Amino acid sequence: MSKEVQTIGVLTSGGDAPGMNAAIRAVARKAIACGKNVKGIQKGFMGLLNEEIMDMQRKDVSDIIQRGGTILRTARCDEFRTEEGQQKGADICRKHGIDGLVVIGGDGSYRGAQALAAHGINTIGIPGTIDLDIACTDYTIGFDTAVNTAMQAIDKVRDTSSSHERCSIIEVMGRNAGYIALWCGVANGAEDILIPEKYEFREQEIINNIINNRKKGKTHHLIINAEGIGHSTSMARRIEAATGIETRATILGYMQRGGSPTCKDRFYASMMGAKAVDLLLEGKSNRVVGYKHAQWVDYDIDEALSMQKVIPEYEYETSRMLAI
Repeated sequence: MSKEVQTIGVLTSGGDAPGMNAAIRAVARKAIACGKNVKGIQKGFMGLLNEEIMDMQRKDVSDIIQRGGTILRTARCDEFRTEEGQQKGADICRKHGIDGLVVIGGDGSYRGAQALAAHGINTIGIPGTIDLDIACTDYTIGFDTAVNTAMQAIDKVRDTSSSHERCSIIEVMGRNAGYIALWCGVANGAEDILIPEKYEFREQEIINNIINNRKKGKTHHLIINAEGIGHSTSMARRIEAATGIETRATILGYMQRGGSPTCKDRFYASMMGAKAVDLLLEGKSNRVVGYKHAQWVDYDIDEALSMQKVIPEYEYETSRMLAI
């Protein structure tokens, strides 16, 4: 068994997500409560390589749980993708006495954590991404806030769309995953939901739906389009040309990453942060925290990265049925 962890580092990597601050706070306070030292690493793996490392006390994480983004900031780092960069990161951890590290981020961040574990640093990952695209967990930090932010914005656009009898295409984030689009499509009562996992270039079918719905007296048509499909503006032009109905595209963009996290994101992120510390204190490494079947669990990072996540067929088929 590896020697007992004395100093725990924490960093956020990749895209920011509401609730990351709650996880940082939980890591710091749980570790301090267990008599351990805590160091915050700024700007992700890039900050690690640049030695942007600071001591953290309980007061340093006061009054942050309600804030969006991440107080540690985040950045991409190409150097850390190399063997030399990974070895340098491990050496810097040892130089600063960091013998346990919590990495909050998505699957790219897990690969960085995996590399550090291979170089002898006890490392635990926490899923922090609004995309909900990590297969080993039913929950990822930030998704709940992002999907509610998008839902509220879509409600507002729909009011205008209805007033002007328009067709509206609203593009939501999610990278190559369609979870935000699917959830918003159902929650906002969209007539069409386009997600990369199920997209079959059925634009003519959408055009037919719009025309048929207008004949039935429907005054507006709402299409939720996932970022992984994109091209919302050109799609709007084609639909307007084919139907003669005014069509507008709205790309919600980075507003979905920001804002004060929901209660769910604050609570779940806090539990995950505490669980990560527990795992380090148990001498574990190369693990990722997850939430499965209402339980806090952990997986080997190698196993987690090999898993594939798919849109549940029942949810997708139900979404189409409810749109009719």
